Amino acid sequence: MDSFDYVIVGAGTAGCVVANRLSADGKSTVLVLEAGGSDRTVWIQLPIGYGRTFFDRSINWMYDTEAEPNLGGRISYWPRGKVIGGSGSINAMVYVRGQPHDFDQWQAMGNPGWGWDEVLPFFRKSEDHDHGASAYHGAGGPIHVTDITRRAHPLCHEFIKTGQALGFAHTDDFNGPSPEGVGIYQINTDKGLRASSANAFLRPALKRSNVALRTKAQVTRILFEGQQATGVEYRRGGQTVQVKARREVILCGGSINSPQLLQLSGVGEAAHLASLGITPVLNAPAVGRNMQDHLAVSYFYKSRRPTLNDELGPLLGKVKAGIHYLWNRGGPLSMSVNQGGGFVRSDAGQPFPNLQLYFSPVSYTKTPLSERKLMNPDPFSAFLLSFNACKPTSRGSLKIVSADPSAYPSIQPNYLSTEKDIEEAIVGNRLLRTLATTKPLSDIITEELVPGSHLQTDEELLEDFRQRADTVYHPTSTCMMGPDPATSVVDARLRVHGVQGLRVVDASVFPTITSGNINAPTVMVAEKGAAMILEDRASHALI
Repeated sequence: MDSFDYVIVGAGTAGCVVANRLSADGKSTVLVLEAGGSDRTVWIQLPIGYGRTFFDRSINWMYDTEAEPNLGGRISYWPRGKVIGGSGSINAMVYVRGQPHDFDQWQAMGNPGWGWDEVLPFFRKSEDHDHGASAYHGAGGPIHVTDITRRAHPLCHEFIKTGQALGFAHTDDFNGPSPEGVGIYQINTDKGLRASSANAFLRPALKRSNVALRTKAQVTRILFEGQQATGVEYRRGGQTVQVKARREVILCGGSINSPQLLQLSGVGEAAHLASLGITPVLNAPAVGRNMQDHLAVSYFYKSRRPTLNDELGPLLGKVKAGIHYLWNRGGPLSMSVNQGGGFVRSDAGQPFPNLQLYFSPVSYTKTPLSERKLMNPDPFSAFLLSFNACKPTSRGSLKIVSADPSAYPSIQPNYLSTEKDIEEAIVGNRLLRTLATTKPLSDIITEELVPGSHLQTDEELLEDFRQRADTVYHPTSTCMMGPDPATSVVDARLRVHGVQGLRVVDASVFPTITSGNINAPTVMVAEKGAAMILEDRASHALI
């Protein structure tokens, strides 16, 4: 049996970071196991190419949820990366840390060391930021953060002016000293290419002789001796292989695969596991519970002014965009279509921003979701406005339905299951309408295409929300961090309660979902998690 000091399950956003940091001393041996294959394809590395990976089963798990009763019985499609780089190889690259109070809340929930002041250094450590080094940003770190303010579509600035007209502040940095307000999103690109953690962290690590990566290797269970995790078993090329972890097994599979693997390995609700023929190793009822996600809806507007539809729709426009990109790695192909947005309070009584806004100078009303491509927008000038609640209070769950590791788990997000989430859906709908009827956007809009001006009452708009709202692809908290093993899965050092030699380091440990996109805080969790693993190794060496 092969053996390594550390076995990392998943070469996704977090796993790439952890592999780099744990192997930096050149001594500790690290094995990274990835169920997917290579990320070296043009549609992953080209920033706007993520539209082509949305339904690509070769690099995407392509999960579906159970029917959601509060969304009209609809099933929600959840793409997740099954490829080197994980979901960070197929996402829209928006770099948002979240609001400082998010992390102070984590600490207040019984997780010492996870307050804003404690996590900020790990955000800075990972960064090579366009703004350079400061109290809020890092320079020279592995992952590049690009400020696209000067290159964003001109309509984004009209959106910002409209937000200001409504009293929202204009911020030039959602990750700086004033993260509240409206502005332009920063993105993870580097010289016109996607700056995933695979490119930034894993590839440099693979140059070290003490790091090994095995792709197309799906881990099927964690190996235990009593309550000690000793390694993993995985399938690769039709063979079943076991590998030993001399120090620790580290799960970095994300909010779906990490709890799934724990349950397959006997760590979960004991009665449920036994009913599937799995021998429980530890009764851990919180595994797979506490799931959170952001739920958003888009309003589409026809525009008097040109949008990205006019640039990316016509064949000549596609050719021009391609030439621009090939010439200097610039233009619309070098960016995400999610360009403008903000974090705002729906009313003065809110203690923190409670709604996230998105402004995309592009629209897709003429094609079904299954055919939507970012290079084939509507054949007319239009754009979209979207929102989601920053801190939804609904909680969902994930359970395996079989002892077969290839069987997809049951995912039940349980959207809109609290009155607070319903109320914020209503006020968010109203805010989009208010933005659209405020200058200068109101002077640019000729027609509300979707949902349409015939819907006016709160009841009508809420019903439309139930029929059209969907995930923003931010699942978190299924292996929640906390002090109580009855309600959480890992402790503040990301060690799985009740067993030894096993940690979870990914977005599944978030105690609550952050206010915004989750890739940046996942990188931070991985940076901090790796640092704690190294600290614990050093302290054990001194004993």
